[in-house]
Amino acid sequence: MKRDIHETKNPDENFDVNPNFRPHVSLAPYWLLAFLRIFLTFVPQTGYIHPDEFFQSLEVINGDVFQVVSNRPWEFNATLPIRSITLPYLIVGTPLLILKNISPFLNLWFDINCITPYSLIVVPRVVCCLLSFITDISLYKICFLYGQNYRCRLITLASSFVMLIYGSRTFSNTIEMALASLLIYFVAESMARTDQIIYQDEYLRERYNSSNNIKDRIRFHRMRLALPWHSFSGVFFIATVTVLGVFNRPTFLAFAFPPIFFWLLRGMGSQVVGLSDFNMRSAALVVSALPALLGLTIIDSAYYGALTSDEILNKNVSILRDLVFTPYNFIRYNIDSKNLAQHGIHPRFTHFLVNIPVLFNVLGIAGLLTFVGFLYRGAMKQYSSLPRVQSIIGLMTASFILPVAFLSVFPHQEARFLIPVTLPLVFLYTQKIRKIEDTSLQSRSQNGFHFYTKKDGKKLDTKDGLLVIWYAVNILLTLFFGFIHQAGVIPLVSHMNKEMATKPRLTMVHLVTSHLYPLPISLMFLRFGKSHQFLDKSGSRYQRARDFFNYEMGSSISMDTVALKLSVIVERAEETWREKRMKYKVYYAGPSSLTQDLQASAFKYDMNATIERVFYPHISAEAFPKDPGWTRSDVLKTLSNFAHQMGLSLVRLTPLPRSDAKQLVLDINSDRSPPQQTVPHESRTDNHFCPVRRVGELSCSARAPLYNAQH
Repeated sequence: MKRDIHETKNPDENFDVNPNFRPHVSLAPYWLLAFLRIFLTFVPQTGYIHPDEFFQSLEVINGDVFQVVSNRPWEFNATLPIRSITLPYLIVGTPLLILKNISPFLNLWFDINCITPYSLIVVPRVVCCLLSFITDISLYKICFLYGQNYRCRLITLASSFVMLIYGSRTFSNTIEMALASLLIYFVAESMARTDQIIYQDEYLRERYNSSNNIKDRIRFHRMRLALPWHSFSGVFFIATVTVLGVFNRPTFLAFAFPPIFFWLLRGMGSQVVGLSDFNMRSAALVVSALPALLGLTIIDSAYYGALTSDEILNKNVSILRDLVFTPYNFIRYNIDSKNLAQHGIHPRFTHFLVNIPVLFNVLGIAGLLTFVGFLYRGAMKQYSSLPRVQSIIGLMTASFILPVAFLSVFPHQEARFLIPVTLPLVFLYTQKIRKIEDTSLQSRSQNGFHFYTKKDGKKLDTKDGLLVIWYAVNILLTLFFGFIHQAGVIPLVSHMNKEMATKPRLTMVHLVTSHLYPLPISLMFLRFGKSHQFLDKSGSRYQRARDFFNYEMGSSISMDTVALKLSVIVERAEETWREKRMKYKVYYAGPSSLTQDLQASAFKYDMNATIERVFYPHISAEAFPKDPGWTRSDVLKTLSNFAHQMGLSLVRLTPLPRSDAKQLVLDINSDRSPPQQTVPHESRTDNHFCPVRRVGELSCSARAPLYNAQH
């Protein structure tokens, strides 16, 4: 009879135990964390990490698919596009197209409106979340391939806030992380395959040379010839993934170089692989990349209007005139330091000293300390203690260090640029913060049998403390970036969507924002302007008038200037009401920490500022909550004041009724009259749309929005 040895009470009792038995290690913690990643995607996460999450994908695709008003960034300008449209359309556009096509049927059959700000955010995020599991699968396969503990590494990976938050966002960096992980897996598999075949080849070659029997020599020779060809293993997949990554973000070259170099170097130094193999692999890689390169270039050229179907049919295609190569435009733009200065300049060491610790906390610090140790050993000429060039450790180390070092050359450095190094970091340094072996079990041999028993106790060590820090920091960052940082913006957009749907006809809505990230206005599903024209019975063409105006004032502006802008809008709206009887609503949206300043400034301009709604939680780095001053007697009041500032306030502005008494006070206190200030121009989202007129009589022209996206 067989029994589970873990249930044994008497260690002297004999059992029929399988000598090949290994204790079952559950993956339940990993599956729980994987489910958490999917669950957080559906919640949804209201945290707003960076504008590029929307303005390099959703704003462009929503505008194209649904023909709604969107804030299209300059990077997708047809004159000099620096972003490829293929992958955003494939990953974000495909689910939105499906949603668009099934929406009429759901509305007809079940009376369900599935085109909402929630669905427009969540549906693409679900696809990105599923895409992030490519990293998990790649890590598992690499660990299984090289006999490493995949359970601990998968749990470490899945518990990282990089996977929980960034992994489900519509960043181009999220796609880059998936492609980098896939590329590392393809190369690791090719390396393992080559090592195995070379070992077999050299073994058979040695047996062939040492054999004196002609039959054995023939047999060994045939066995050598029967070995599979490995030199070009995975070349097409590696080349295709590399091209896709470069078109997604040309910085992918930094992440692709180490794996590709290791792929070219496989087996070098052995008896069967020489320099000619290196050259042939390089040529095969270039040839294999041509189909994807040509296909993506044609798609981009057609999308941006440089290449037309007539030119293709007439075979009148010029490479310089008709083909758009977005990676080249991207690189040409970003190598100019003046262009990078527009998006922010950082110290060269920001990636190493700030971004890696923020993204990976103790795991990243362990990686940096290990790298410093490698540098010391290299300086001491202790080359034998360094990772072997053609080993999996060498591949992972190079895939971590070299991309970070390369990206540190450029002065514009953001943390999200480094998330593609997640897989090599987790593979290499999980054992620094977590026990790879299950130390709760101990191996014992008795009466010729080998079995496992549970340990009676467990002593804490340094790794346990580091693991606690790992979990604590990742929980805090998940909450902050997922649900607190700029987290009022998305609920604000959803609220304004409902406001526009329920407002009375012929009512103009004006929204002024400051100290906030740009609003993804495509989520409001607004339809007006040239894209929405219609014909009447007489054949005249009309277009819908614009009824929503958004003014973004930036973050380095005083509340007096904001109030001045609001007063100008209110005054113009009042004139329109008196002349055309068109109603209006003027709102201001900004951090709650600035609400009192706005109300005071608005009163100086004869406006009443009424808080209509506050969206909690919301923290903006551009306007942190103010320190109310700590006192022991009013601790609860102080904490309450501080908490109330962690919100996004929506304030409605209305003109104050003028009175002779108030006018007299203003005349007496003329020295405190509002200073003369220049009203700033409307921001990049304040597009000009013409009022209701016939198209042939339009008297104003649309202005292309400007958006200084980070690269």
